[in-house]
Amino acid sequence: MRLLVLGGTEFVGRAAAEEALARGWEVTVFNRGRHDPPPGAAALRGDRTADGGLAALEEAAGGWDIVVDTWSGAPAAVRDAAAVLAPRAGHYAYVSSRSVYAYPPPAGLDETGPLVDASPGDGDGADYARAKRGGEMAVEAAFGDRGLLVRAGLILGPYENIGRLPWWLLRIARGGEVLAPGPRDLPLQYVDARDLAIWTLDAAERGLGGPYNLVSPPGHATMEELLESCVRATGSGAVLRWTDPERILAAGVGPWTDLPVWTPPGEFHDAMHRGDVSRAVAAGLRCRPVERTVADTWAWLCGLGGEPPLRPDRPRVGLAPEKEAEVLRAMGS
Repeated sequence: MRLLVLGGTEFVGRAAAEEALARGWEVTVFNRGRHDPPPGAAALRGDRTADGGLAALEEAAGGWDIVVDTWSGAPAAVRDAAAVLAPRAGHYAYVSSRSVYAYPPPAGLDETGPLVDASPGDGDGADYARAKRGGEMAVEAAFGDRGLLVRAGLILGPYENIGRLPWWLLRIARGGEVLAPGPRDLPLQYVDARDLAIWTLDAAERGLGGPYNLVSPPGHATMEELLESCVRATGSGAVLRWTDPERILAAGVGPWTDLPVWTPPGEFHDAMHRGDVSRAVAAGLRCRPVERTVADTWAWLCGLGGEPPLRPDRPRVGLAPEKEAEVLRAMGS
C-alpha cells in the first residue's frame, strides 16, 4: 500500500506514518519541513496555505492508495489538497473531531447528530468546530464515498503536542500532594493516537467511508485509573488528594485547561466523554489499556528529557504550582 500523510511528523500524523511503516507500506509525508519525517518515510515539501504550496504533490510521480489528513486550520486548505489528490488517490481519511456536532451534544449521540454550520471554502480556521466540519465537507465534495471522516474525541499517547497527559505525568513525577479532581470513578472517553492510526488505516484499506466517532467506549478508564497509572509509571511518591468538583470549581480552577482531561459531571462531561462509538467498534476499533498509554507516554517523555513538544497555536494547559498549593492549603493540606 502507498500512503500519503499530510503532515506526518507530529502526534496523530506521526502515529499513522509509523504504523504504516511497521506494516511495510510505502509512506510519503507532505509538510513544510519543520520536523524530520519518521525514518523510512519519503518527504515532499510544501506549505498548503501558500500560493503554489501544493506543487510538490502535483508534480510527484504516481499516486497513493490512501491519504491521511489531520489538518485543523482553515478548511480551504483541505479543499485545495483534496481537489489535487482526488484523481490520484484511492481513499482520503480526514481526522476530524466530535466537535463538529452542534453544542451541546447529548450523551449517547451517534454520527447522525446535528452538525455546526460550516463551509469548505472558509479561509478562517479560528473556530475549531467550523474548521473541522468545513474540512469534512471538502473531503465529501472531492472524494464522495471514498472519503472517511474520523471524528476523534480526546486523543492521548506518545508524541502528544497539546500537553494534556504530559502535564499530568510531569506534575505527578514532581511528587508531593497532587490536587486530584473527583469523583474518582468519573468515566473517561479518549483514544490513544496509535489505536486511532491502526483503525484509520484498516478502515481506509477496507474502503470504509462516511463519518465515524473514533474514541474509546465511555468508561474505558476512570479519572482514578488514569492518575494512578501516572503514579505507577513515574514511580513517584506523589499522593493524590481527591477533591470534590464543587470545591475545585469554587476555587477558580478551570476544568479541561487547568486540570487537563478532567471535566466535572454535567453537560460538558456528557459532550466530551459519553459519545456513542458503536459504529467504530463494530468496524474494528480496539483500545489498549490506559496503563499502556500512560507508561508509553512517560517513556517517550523521558526520552525527550521531560520537555514535551507543544503546538504554538494552542494555549498551554495545566494548573500553576502556586495555585495548586493555594487550593490545597485552603482545604487544610
